[in-house]
Amino acid sequence: MPAPRKFTHEQLRDAALAIVDEQGLDALTMRALAARLGTGAMTIYNYVDRRDGLDGLVTSGVWASAPLSTDRHADWRDELREVASGMWRAVRAHPNAIPLLLTRRTMDLTTLDQAEALLGALRRGGFGGFALLAAFRAVSGFVTGFAQAELAGPLSLTKEDNLAAVLARMRALPIGRYPGLREVAEAAAATSPTAEFTEALDLVITGLSTTRRAESPDSVC
Repeated sequence: MPAPRKFTHEQLRDAALAIVDEQGLDALTMRALAARLGTGAMTIYNYVDRRDGLDGLVTSGVWASAPLSTDRHADWRDELREVASGMWRAVRAHPNAIPLLLTRRTMDLTTLDQAEALLGALRRGGFGGFALLAAFRAVSGFVTGFAQAELAGPLSLTKEDNLAAVLARMRALPIGRYPGLREVAEAAAATSPTAEFTEALDLVITGLSTTRRAESPDSVC
């Protein structure tokens, strides 16, 4: 009879994600995960398949923090907005994991459930086949890309920065050469990341909705 499992997948996942949140991706090792769980490194090898397994715990942990909608909305656009917003909040809450989310192919059930929720809303909007694929890529890429832009764009903040410092740098740029950057910096100072994301997501959804109406006037309301 096999020995009982000492740790659940959820315990491993949460511990791995906590290490990445606190110290970055490079800090996540078998030894570090074992120390976090109060066990020996060899024990972790019974649960995790080397680096790929560690990375999988992180991505699974991020998507597990995104709530799955259980209620179908009357309008597919509202459902899409809820799913995409939940995904964005989950990604944004774990910025150190974003490089992994952008590069790792993940097939665990938690990640697949998030993808299916997004696809379900799009299918209800009349998307199918190639159009469904393109719309899925557009929305999922928008979600992670928007979160990444907060970290790596010209308006992003560092640990030593604050919004006032970023705004001061943008205002110091020559206005004749960088009028757009100065304008968006002023706008960013007067709003919030959530408001920015909501507005941008509405632009994406409006574009998707317009596309479906043009191709099949009876497919959406």
